[in-house]
Amino acid sequence: MHNMEKELLSELHNRGKIARAAILTMTTLAGCGHPGGSMSSIDVLNVLYSYIKHDPKNPNWDERDRVIVSNGHISPGVYSALGLLGYFELDTAIAQYRKLGSIFEGHIERFVPGVEWTTGNLGQGLSAGCGMALASRIKHIPYQVYVLMGDGEQQKGMISEARRFAVKYKLNNLVAIIDYNRLQINGVISKVMPQNIRHNWESDGWKVLEVNGHDLSMIHSALCETANSEVPILILAHTVMGKGVPFMENLEKYHGSTLSEAQLDEALKHLEVPNIIDEYKKMRDDFIYLPKTDKPNEFSLKPDFDPGAAFIYDKETDNRSAWGNAIGDLAKLNKDVKMPLAMVDCDLMVSVKTGEFASLCPDRFFQSGIMENNAAVLSGALSTCGIQTFWADFGVFGTAEVYNNQRLNDINHTNLKVVVTHVGIDVGEDGRTHQCIDYIGLMRNLYGFRVIVPADPNQTDRAIRWLVNQPGNYLVAMGRSKIPLIYKEGKNLYYGADYCFEYGKIDTLREGKDACVVVCGTPVGRAIKAIEKLQQEGFFVHLAYVSCPLGMRENDLSQILKHDLIFSVEDHNVNSGLGTILADKMVEHSCHSRLVKIGIQNYPISGTSEDLYRISKMDTNSLYERFKQEILAKELVRANGKKEKN
Repeated sequence: MHNMEKELLSELHNRGKIARAAILTMTTLAGCGHPGGSMSSIDVLNVLYSYIKHDPKNPNWDERDRVIVSNGHISPGVYSALGLLGYFELDTAIAQYRKLGSIFEGHIERFVPGVEWTTGNLGQGLSAGCGMALASRIKHIPYQVYVLMGDGEQQKGMISEARRFAVKYKLNNLVAIIDYNRLQINGVISKVMPQNIRHNWESDGWKVLEVNGHDLSMIHSALCETANSEVPILILAHTVMGKGVPFMENLEKYHGSTLSEAQLDEALKHLEVPNIIDEYKKMRDDFIYLPKTDKPNEFSLKPDFDPGAAFIYDKETDNRSAWGNAIGDLAKLNKDVKMPLAMVDCDLMVSVKTGEFASLCPDRFFQSGIMENNAAVLSGALSTCGIQTFWADFGVFGTAEVYNNQRLNDINHTNLKVVVTHVGIDVGEDGRTHQCIDYIGLMRNLYGFRVIVPADPNQTDRAIRWLVNQPGNYLVAMGRSKIPLIYKEGKNLYYGADYCFEYGKIDTLREGKDACVVVCGTPVGRAIKAIEKLQQEGFFVHLAYVSCPLGMRENDLSQILKHDLIFSVEDHNVNSGLGTILADKMVEHSCHSRLVKIGIQNYPISGTSEDLYRISKMDTNSLYERFKQEILAKELVRANGKKEKN
């Protein structure tokens, strides 16, 4: 057994009283919050922060141990523990808790000193812990990662994904701690949803230690026991909801209910802490919210990779093969750089073309199996640790299935590069469950994600080489099948040796005055053929390719909006993709041109890729007919207008 020094034990006992008083005062002052779980977990938090390696004066110290609080609603407890350690003034946190503009929000945020990961939606913290534990290994910086969770949270399936991943990769620097107070919002956890927490963790290969979560010495001893473990360890801490105030203990109502001022006064007398809520009220009133206009950049990477020489494709192939070749080449060129490259895969290595990277960098290739939600968050967390992280998957899994976890990555200002294949209706016979037709619309909802949809293998190669040196979150989307190479009107490749990728640039593939076609994704080859067919009949159509639908440059956009007839073409949900973005831009610019949106009107059925383009009216002949029909109708209206004037 590891015995705590009497002086530290006494200090932590007193700190527990002060922290509980802070928890109750800030929640009463705000009139909302979660005091019960904060009080059941505060002893664990105080002992943990007394044990780990960290420096309040240098919160971003590379060698610090990491603490991730997955149950982010216990923010009053976290703020109290960190404030008492000097990460910030505890009085400030108490006074400003949940006030508009304060950093001390209702759920913990990563921009608060000492907070490693923004949490709130339960079940995600252990996956983030896996990512940070992997980073320790990749960067050869020894530190421990501790993930605190609630017991009701164990009902989340994503936790089991993370448990298995941690055991597979022998993350013995990862410790999970469960605040086992047996209560959740609607009552006893065994009645809300029965679960056998200890056996679940043990069955996945974790070692489990059970402690009294209010016995400071026992908590400390358990933490000491985790130091030299060969496997990840769970500390199951038996606690009491509302611990420290008798009239609050073991009552689920205090999960999310605060005390009245009279009850607060009674509680503080029991804790032997003076009630100075009036002073905090004045501090709260004096705080003024000043909106910040600058974009957050405190977590950005500064990559410096060798992008290598472009591969030039002169034969038809698929974009996903070009991506695989490019990332493989980047892995060869950048084996010994200070900032590593890492790749996460979800049992799709052959399809998403990550095999070469896996062969070249087996220590930085992580196979997550069919556990996409875990992969999304651990990849995001890994990317915040100075590692340029790519996660490759099918479109429907990398966007739709994990949407909320990508939202969490966005909120955490991660630096994740998500590369998805099999988007659009190109998936063919796999049917509607696998045809990802909403990836632009979904990513459009996330304020920090950028989207790149390369036109052909040559542009794919340049985009990936450009992307390797970019901070921030990106989605690169591509189809499954081989697609035509894009040529200029002569025989030269459009994305040839002289081409450099620029985010937001709209590429003019054909010049024309009779109409403008704006295309994104795999239909581009069919659109070119349709326009060439029209050209033979004397109709000249301007063709613009948009590789960055969320970031179109204004100067390039103006070249589109000057046309009086505009078509958008995409194998994407017609209600939320390129066409809708273009429509918004037209309104913003007071453009009164006619817009014809051509896209997917409903979930596609199973069939060959060619059949699906045909029934969706995006095959070459259907596009040709629709373009011609609209151009002729426009000319007829114009001719009739001239007659009326005459």
